[in-house]
Amino acid sequence: MKKKPHIVLGVTGSIAAYKAAELVRRMKGLGWDVTVVMTRAATEFVGELTFRTLSRNQVGNDMFAGREEWEMEHLAFADRADVMVIAPCTANVIAKLAHGLADDLLSCTALATRAPLIIAPAMNVNMWAHPATQANVRTLKQRGVLLVGPASGDLACGVKGRGRMAEIDEILKRISRMVKKYE
Repeated sequence: MKKKPHIVLGVTGSIAAYKAAELVRRMKGLGWDVTVVMTRAATEFVGELTFRTLSRNQVGNDMFAGREEWEMEHLAFADRADVMVIAPCTANVIAKLAHGLADDLLSCTALATRAPLIIAPAMNVNMWAHPATQANVRTLKQRGVLLVGPASGDLACGVKGRGRMAEIDEILKRISRMVKKYE
């Protein structure tokens, strides 16, 4: 019997976090195992219970939460991943990844994993266009991180432009390509 691909999905503090719930639902529908790791800011947009219910797995959001079993959680998530996806991925998390900062469970997991990393940026058009964000994106691309999006369109802040998280189908296509490489 073939092993189910395990996707670790990072969810960050963007209004687009609600779309991550649909992404989990669709990945589970493809027969993939999914574990969600959330930033503290992401929990302001979507609750942990939503992701625990949809993924049928525990959700990681606190590196220092008490556990019944001893396990270095960020390493366990990192080792479990066949593919790691961060969707939505904020400018803040892009900067952390580009500069090797690991101050929460998600950034530690992303730095510790050897799995391919896919990010789906989501932010205000001006944040996306800022030279610092673009430099950070170039750094990540040079390191082999795959980007999906961002797309152009209406943004939650009321303006139109590039910054929307890519459509779920587009993200799934990119993950599927990576999963097939490792099957």
